Amino acid sequence: MRLFNQIRFDNLRGDLFGGVTTAIVSLPLALTFGVASGAGAAAGLYGAVLVGLFAALFGGTSTLISEPTGPMTVIMTAVITAMLAANPEYGLAMAFTVVMIAGLFQVLLGVLKLGNYITLMPYAVISGFMSGIGIILIILQLGPLMGQPSPPGGVWGTLQQLPTLVANLRWQELLLGLLALAILFLFPSRWKRYAPPQLVALVAGTLVALFFFADADLRQIGAIPVGLPTLIWPTFTPELVITMVLDGMILGLLGAIDTTLTAMIADSLTRSEHKTDKELIGQGLGNLMAGLFGALPGAGATMGTVVNIQSGARSALAGIVRALILLFVVLGAAQLTEQIPLAVLAGIALYVGFNILDWSFLKRAHRVSWPTTLIMYGVLLLTVLVDLIVAVGVGIFIANILTIERLSALQAEQVKTVSDADDAIVLTPRERELLNQAGGQVLLFYLSGPMIFGVSKAIARQHAKLGAYQTIVFDLSNVPLLDDTIALALENAIKDALETGCTIYLVLPAGQLRAQLARLDLFQLLPAEQVLHEREAALQQAVEGLKGTRGREDARPSPLRLTHPCKADGGH
Repeated sequence: MRLFNQIRFDNLRGDLFGGVTTAIVSLPLALTFGVASGAGAAAGLYGAVLVGLFAALFGGTSTLISEPTGPMTVIMTAVITAMLAANPEYGLAMAFTVVMIAGLFQVLLGVLKLGNYITLMPYAVISGFMSGIGIILIILQLGPLMGQPSPPGGVWGTLQQLPTLVANLRWQELLLGLLALAILFLFPSRWKRYAPPQLVALVAGTLVALFFFADADLRQIGAIPVGLPTLIWPTFTPELVITMVLDGMILGLLGAIDTTLTAMIADSLTRSEHKTDKELIGQGLGNLMAGLFGALPGAGATMGTVVNIQSGARSALAGIVRALILLFVVLGAAQLTEQIPLAVLAGIALYVGFNILDWSFLKRAHRVSWPTTLIMYGVLLLTVLVDLIVAVGVGIFIANILTIERLSALQAEQVKTVSDADDAIVLTPRERELLNQAGGQVLLFYLSGPMIFGVSKAIARQHAKLGAYQTIVFDLSNVPLLDDTIALALENAIKDALETGCTIYLVLPAGQLRAQLARLDLFQLLPAEQVLHEREAALQQAVEGLKGTRGREDARPSPLRLTHPCKADGGH
C-alpha cells in the first residue's frame, strides 16, 4: 500500500483553483461547527486544517475534501457536554481524547481492511440516523438563533426551555439568523459557481450587523487565539474509560460511514475508484492529530468534495492547498472573524441540519414496505430522543432480524423432498428414470442456494417423512454456502434416518463445503462409498441397493417375510 495519496502536478491550475475554492467554502462552515460544538471557532478552523491536511496526504481518494461535518459536530457536541458535566476541570481534554480514540479506531479499521464492510448497513438505518442528526442540529440552534446560549441538557433541555427562549427573544439576532437562512435557501443556483452561498450569508449578515445594529449588544465570535494550538495529552478517568471508548468508536464509525459515502460520490463524478482502507487510515490520522491539538473531528464532506471536483481538481494537491490557506487564515487573519454574529452562524448551522435530513427518502417513505418505514422512523426518533448508540444498535438488530426472516422464508422453499420424477426439482432424463425405477422407495432430499440458520426449521419439518423410505439421497450439489447451524440440522436428519435403518447417500461436490462438513465429523456417520460427487451416481447406487434387497427378500422361504423397517407402503 502506497504511503501517500495521489499527488500530481500535471493539473496544477485545476488543483490550485479547487483548493482556493474549497477553502472559501470551508471557512464559514468551520467557524459555524466550532461555535456550535461548544469548543470554539478556533477548534473548528483547526479541525478543517488538520483533518483536511492529513486526509489529503495519507488518504485513498484523490479529490476528497475532509473537514468537520454536521453529523460529526452533533456527536462531538454531545461528547463535550457529557465530559464537562462529569468532570468540569478536565472534561474538554477528555472530549478531545475521545477524538483521538475515534482516529485510532479508524486507522485500525483500515489496517484490518474492514473498509468495505462499513457501508453494509441497511439504508433505512442510515437514513433514520442521518435525519435524526439533522433534527438534533436544528433544535440545538434554536437558542443561538434567538440570541441566547444553547440551554443545557441537549435536545430535551432546549425543548423544555423553548417558552423561556421565546420570552427572552432578541429580535436583532433573530433577524440576522433569518437573513442568513433566506440567503441560503433563496440563493440562485447559477450564482453558486461564482460565490459559495454560506460565505455570502456570512459576509452579508456581518455587514448588516455592523451598519444597522452597531449599537445593539450582539453576541459575536470574539477574538480567536493567534498561533499554533496547544498540544493536549490523552486524559482519562477510571470511571469514564468505557464511556470514552464507546463514544470514540461511535464517532469513528460515523466518520467512516460519512467518508465512505462521500468517496463513492467522488468516484461517480471522476470515474475513478477510491481505496477505502487507505482512506480510513488517512481519516484516522487526521482525527488523531485533531484530538491532539484540540480541534474538531472531521470526515469526508460531500459539498466540499463536489465543489472541489467541479472546480477542476484531480489530485490530493487541492486538499493540501485548501488546508494551507485555512492555516494562513488562522495564523494571520483571525481578527477578521471577530465581529461575526453568532446568530448568523446559527442560521448557517440550521441550514446544514435541514440539508442533512434525507428528504428524498422521507418523501417516499409511505411507498416502501412498512417494516422499512418503521425502522427508519424508529431510528430517527431514538436518535433524537434517546441516544445515538441505542438508535443504531436497535435499528441494525431489527433490520437484520427482518432480513433474516425474509431470506429464511425464501430459502426454505429450496428445501425439497421428492420420491418420484415430478417438476419440483429439475432432473436429467436418466435421473427421472432412476427415481421411477425406485417405485417410491427412494427419497431425494434436495437443498439449493445458500443455507443460513433460519432454514433449519424447514429441514426439521421434513424429519417425519424420513422414516417412510428405504433409501434417502441428501443432495447438496447446488449449495454454495452452508451455515454451521444447517450443517448440524443435516447431521441430526441423517442420524434420525440411520436409526430407522435407512440407507443414506450424500451428494457433495469437492471444495469448501466438503471440508466444512469434514470438520464437523459428519463423514464418520457414512461409509466413504456413500458420499458421492454427483446426484445421478447416488441415485444409481440407491436403485441397485433396492434390487439387491428385493432379491434377498424373495429368496426367503418364510411366509412371514420381513420388509425393511423404514420401507414405504407403496406411497410417496
